[in-house]
Amino acid sequence: MDFHFSPKLDDLRQRVIAFMDEHVYAAESVAAEQVHASGDPHHMPQIIRELQAKAKAQGLWNMFFPDDQHGVGLKNWEYGVLCEVMGRSFIASRIFNCAAPDTGNMEILAEFGTPEQQRDWLQPLLDARIRSCFSMTEPEVSGADPTLLRTRAVRDGDHYVINGHKWFTSGAYGAAFAIVMAVTDPEAPPHRRASQIIVPIDTPGLNLVRAVSVMGHTGGGGHAEIRYEDCRVPVTNVLGAEGAGFAIAQARLGPGRIHHCMRCIGAAERAFELMCQRANTRWTHGGYLAEKGAIQSFIADSRMEIDAARLMVLHAAWKMDEIGKKEARQEIAMIKVIAPNMMMQVLDRAIQVFGAMGVSDDTPIARMWRDGRSMRLADGPDEVHKMTIARRELRKWQ
Repeated sequence: MDFHFSPKLDDLRQRVIAFMDEHVYAAESVAAEQVHASGDPHHMPQIIRELQAKAKAQGLWNMFFPDDQHGVGLKNWEYGVLCEVMGRSFIASRIFNCAAPDTGNMEILAEFGTPEQQRDWLQPLLDARIRSCFSMTEPEVSGADPTLLRTRAVRDGDHYVINGHKWFTSGAYGAAFAIVMAVTDPEAPPHRRASQIIVPIDTPGLNLVRAVSVMGHTGGGGHAEIRYEDCRVPVTNVLGAEGAGFAIAQARLGPGRIHHCMRCIGAAERAFELMCQRANTRWTHGGYLAEKGAIQSFIADSRMEIDAARLMVLHAAWKMDEIGKKEARQEIAMIKVIAPNMMMQVLDRAIQVFGAMGVSDDTPIARMWRDGRSMRLADGPDEVHKMTIARRELRKWQ
């Protein structure tokens, strides 16, 4: 393994860092104020649009795509390095058009979409003219086991009629379309029952029920509860082959987990820096916090845990680049447990060092904690990943 930065990667990284320093951090409070002033928690702030135009003009755009037809042509581990920088701010990925779930949707549209689907949906996403959402999780069954899905898409001539109940369809408010996981053949083997179908948001029968409140917050496109009620779409809207929904979802999740984990490291790194600055400047009980043994332990543990997690994520991404997603699935599962837990641990220590300010929104730490907690559930909960990790290891010794 060689994680030496090529001139191309080093240039991109330095330019992203400079863009963040010049524009993004200062825009965080502006974006929040613009959303509040609009009265709509799902409002797209004007500052985001303005910075998207600047980022696109500078070539800092769609950097997640591994090919240079759609993006800048980086390997997964190389893009992971940029993900870490973007993970330092909760608005950065949107500014660089590298935000989930659009990234995953763009990847599968590029790999499995027809020319017409790519024209109608992929290209507008690449240009950030529209947003999208991914509609899989259902409230009545475990989201950790997609073979249990109940939403049905029944063939009726040259249309599917979709009926079902979804929630945590993230980003649905303001999206142009959803990619819906629905059962098209209930008699098929478990991993061949479902298909992925493109459903425009304005299709009759797609009913946005509510934005599910997550720790008191509903904004940013929401985590929508949706009811599909006799929702008709053309058969030509199926993504890939009928019955390939599970396989396409797995193809989508490999790179996405790398992105999530490196953003977790970026958030932890920013919190770590703020914690160190606070410790060096806060005087209490006869000395600076930095002089207290307990705080020094916080700093040492955090530094070691961040660096260890980063190397594990880069290794998983490198292995995926070298021999494929399937062969790297054990490493991908491990980092999906390691990185979010590390981030939450570092954020918790940073909150403790800041005291009351740490739970306020006067620093970005509380927001990162609120947003970050879901990473232990998104793309599979810790417990399922641990179960699969253990099973693979045990099989080696049977």
